[in-house]
Amino acid sequence: MKTFVNIFLGFFIFETVGAVSIADTVIYDSEFYEEPLGELPHPFVYFENEQSDQLETETGTALPSVTHESFSSAPLGEDPEEEASTPKLIDGSSAQGSGVLGPQAHDDLPTCLLCTCLGTTVYCDDRELHVIPPLPKKTMYFYSRYNRIRRINRNDFANLSNLKRIDLTANFISEIHEDAFRRLPQLQELVLRENRIRQLPELPSTLTFIDVSKNRLGRRGIRNEAFKDLHELQHLYITDNNLDHIPLPLPESLQALHLQNNNIQEMHEDTFCKMKDFNYVRRALEDVRLDGNPINLSKTPYAYMCLPRLPVGNLI
Repeated sequence: MKTFVNIFLGFFIFETVGAVSIADTVIYDSEFYEEPLGELPHPFVYFENEQSDQLETETGTALPSVTHESFSSAPLGEDPEEEASTPKLIDGSSAQGSGVLGPQAHDDLPTCLLCTCLGTTVYCDDRELHVIPPLPKKTMYFYSRYNRIRRINRNDFANLSNLKRIDLTANFISEIHEDAFRRLPQLQELVLRENRIRQLPELPSTLTFIDVSKNRLGRRGIRNEAFKDLHELQHLYITDNNLDHIPLPLPESLQALHLQNNNIQEMHEDTFCKMKDFNYVRRALEDVRLDGNPINLSKTPYAYMCLPRLPVGNLI
């Protein structure tokens, strides 16, 4: 009997000690923690450094127009390029410092705050602008439609060697400096529709697309041989300008020529074709629009015999 009591007491003590040991056991969420989560001041906001830097970078790049500074904990001597990236502007400047939203515009606002900068494109549509705002150096596409711009100055696009497209539709532009576009080495598309332009400036030979429709060019607004050296030009739109002639010569690369609603009254036999070469075929120029002009195309049938398609216009 005594032996049985000793065995029972021993078993009871063993169970009690085991229970206490299990209750005191501390469970950690990660082997990297050196103290219990319950004793940490903010147990649910711990991240590794790399994850934290990544979150800061994503927050900064999600809204490019918001000033954001990123503080790196990288040790001294480490390559700055390996640190968490700081949001970059279109012109390559850092989000830290005065250039975070681009150069200062005319009304003391940064361009990328006054307008919208997305990648290498700057949108300034319908912003009540009176002048071209200073653009970041890496701008490739610039849109400033439906504003109140009256003049394009010589240096408005200076040092913008990457600029490929300019669209200034529906402004009040009446004057363009002679060198405003000529010094742009990559300009391909120039859209100046619905303005008050009376004289076209010098144009870069890189242009492939020109639209100066609905302006006031008249008979003297386009100089002689203005498009002769534009060997890459494919589309030329000069509708609604009160032109009285077709501007010649036209580059062989031209595919579309729109001259609707002008005052063109005649066409010469060598306007599109070659008078002495009846085997010459101008295959590229497939879209010629002369409707809305007081010209009778049937009077000069040899003027477009080399074209793959007849011009659109009055044949009576």
